[in-house]
Amino acid sequence: MKFVHIADMHFDSPFVNLSDKDSLGDLRRLEQRKVFKKVIEYIKENDIEYLFISGDLYEQKYVKRSTIDYINNLFKEIPNTKVFIAPGNHDPYIKNSYYNKFMWNDNVKIFKSEIEKVELKDINVYGHGFDEFYCEGSDIENVIIDDKSKLNVLLIHGSLDASTTEEKQYNPLSRKMLKEKGFDYIALGHIHKLDYNQEENQNIVYPGSLVSLGFDELGKHGMIVGNLEKGNTEKTNIDLEFIPLDETQFKLKDVDVTPFVSKEELIEAINELEFSDDCFIEIILVGKRNFEINRYELYKLISNDSIIKIKDKTKINYDLNKLANENTLKGLFAKEMLQKLKNEEWSDDEKDIIEKAIEIGFDALE
Repeated sequence: MKFVHIADMHFDSPFVNLSDKDSLGDLRRLEQRKVFKKVIEYIKENDIEYLFISGDLYEQKYVKRSTIDYINNLFKEIPNTKVFIAPGNHDPYIKNSYYNKFMWNDNVKIFKSEIEKVELKDINVYGHGFDEFYCEGSDIENVIIDDKSKLNVLLIHGSLDASTTEEKQYNPLSRKMLKEKGFDYIALGHIHKLDYNQEENQNIVYPGSLVSLGFDELGKHGMIVGNLEKGNTEKTNIDLEFIPLDETQFKLKDVDVTPFVSKEELIEAINELEFSDDCFIEIILVGKRNFEINRYELYKLISNDSIIKIKDKTKINYDLNKLANENTLKGLFAKEMLQKLKNEEWSDDEKDIIEKAIEIGFDALE
């Protein structure tokens, strides 16, 4: 049984934190369409029987009717492929969702919050979808597979082995429990990082986001292509392949500003960096700065179009111990702040706040 497994496309995402440059969001939304069309073309060319979409296909708060039409028209191009969709926390099956009020093509099956089993000739497909933007449980632990002579697939959106309070708001799932259920393949969505072939015959799989949504999603993004076969001993043979589809990768590059004594030197160093054309780069400024840095001024003077974001993590280049010995207002301030930093009870975040306060204080005392 041949299938394609994708998740977390997030059609019409606003990409608000992607870049400080204009139009990048529009470009990424066009890339979403391009990549999704690649999925459909692959399915047509390789006679794929099933397309599993494990949630967050679109952004409920932002998606346009024209985008839904675009998606559905592509589904019409693969009439012999059965399309299964398990809505997630960004595209829940709610009253005013397009899952509910739109007339989808005949080959599309959209699961609701009550777990449903779709029985086909050689495969049973189980599915669960979010019916709100949060889900604290799907009741999957009570599912009993009643025909293990067939292939049994679960399509679901959720957090595997959730450990934090936040993760537990998005359908927490136990890996141990899922393995005990005996599904032949579990098509997951929600986590944007690829997770497959980490162990022999791995059948609990996150394909990751189909298109990278930003600098917290580094590396390649694409789809899982799989083939499931039931052996004579009822053991399932699983053959999985990850196929990259997103033509642009997001990468981070640290630039240490410590050696530079002027803004001009920093800009020259950044402009001399070389990157491949298929990358979006976030420059992270680190080290101790000897001059004030205005990120928005840097954007105007940086010539490399691959650099779309700059993050300033530098600190003022000062010797707090030396300043604390001065009999000046600056010295008194430095001495007081030095005592605060020596408090071992502060967390790293609290120390960062104190260091920022020191910078602001010195600026005010200039």
